[in-house]
Amino acid sequence: MRSFQIVVAAALLAMLKHLVDAAPANGVDKRAISSIVSGSTIGFASGATGGGSAATVYPTTIAELKEYLTSSEPQNIVISGTFDFVGSEGTSTYSACNVYACTPSSGGQALLNTLGGCGSLSTYSVKLDTAAITGIPVKSDKTLVGRDNAVLNGKGLRFAGVSNIIIQNIEITNLNPEYVWGGDAFVFSDTSNIWIDHVTTSSLGRQHYSFGQSASDGITISNSFINGKTGHSASCDGHTYWGLELVGSSDQITFYKNHVYYTSGRSPALSGNTLFHAVNNVWSSNSGHLIEGTSNGMGVYEGNYFDDAPTIVASGFVGRLFGSESADLSQCTSYLGRNCVANSFYDSGSFNYDHTDFLYLFEGKTDIVSAASASSIQRSVVSSAGNTL
Repeated sequence: MRSFQIVVAAALLAMLKHLVDAAPANGVDKRAISSIVSGSTIGFASGATGGGSAATVYPTTIAELKEYLTSSEPQNIVISGTFDFVGSEGTSTYSACNVYACTPSSGGQALLNTLGGCGSLSTYSVKLDTAAITGIPVKSDKTLVGRDNAVLNGKGLRFAGVSNIIIQNIEITNLNPEYVWGGDAFVFSDTSNIWIDHVTTSSLGRQHYSFGQSASDGITISNSFINGKTGHSASCDGHTYWGLELVGSSDQITFYKNHVYYTSGRSPALSGNTLFHAVNNVWSSNSGHLIEGTSNGMGVYEGNYFDDAPTIVASGFVGRLFGSESADLSQCTSYLGRNCVANSFYDSGSFNYDHTDFLYLFEGKTDIVSAASASSIQRSVVSSAGNTL
């Protein structure tokens, strides 16, 4: 009898624990995705729910927006129009030097001497807009959705030690574009379950997407427009060199249906043992090279369209790539659960990489996006990428 009572008590305790675990914290169910979000989370960030069932808020000032994004509570945030951060934090003075053939006054960039990169070169003082240098430090459990051409002018977003975030349908622009290190659109470090969708980034001092060395797991960047056309180009040709810096340790990133336009390098810089799954993206009008890297970055590229990309992989790249050539497509089946899909090329260089020794990292994953044929997405990705919802 006593053993029966113990069993019953244990069962009741287990049921109570289940009910407590399932109860929404602060009345908010973090597992529910707010109706303000268009579509569903995909790829490695499929677990993201953002602000969950929290009430929707509508900030109208930059102070309100920062308050909501940096709060400790789950938030569903909708913004409309331009949030202008330029001048809101004053200016900062830095030392800079001219390291490129073209100077800022002639369409180039100067290098800020923040890390001693100027070396023995002559330096001079410059003033930067302070707000652009560091992004808003977004806390966990946030959804930010733009309406009516929502723009963050002069301010990016920073994710450090946080998780469960959705950013959709906004533009980030005008981050001290004259100066390298002037500002990044998105910064990630030690993060998980973050979905960036239908976002436009343009006119930046440095990276459109920057992943630091601490691991970021479960990240999806989808349907977004990396607009590299700039009036201040380190490569002196109107193309930005600063696309995606992926140096994290064991990062896992889904890159799906994005348009990467007018870059000259770091598209991406694939390093740091990062696993990068690039599916149905369009790279167009790219000078220089696309893929580079300094350590063991790993990338599977399938169903992508390369248009006017003369050099896809920089010479000396030391990572591992699977380029989905026709003869190799079936090698994906054991790991991704399907054949890979071939890439397509127009006026572009070759991409004959067939490393398979890292494909086991996809085994057992249920959040692998499907891939359409490259020819079927050539026009649709270009027309829909960015803040077009």
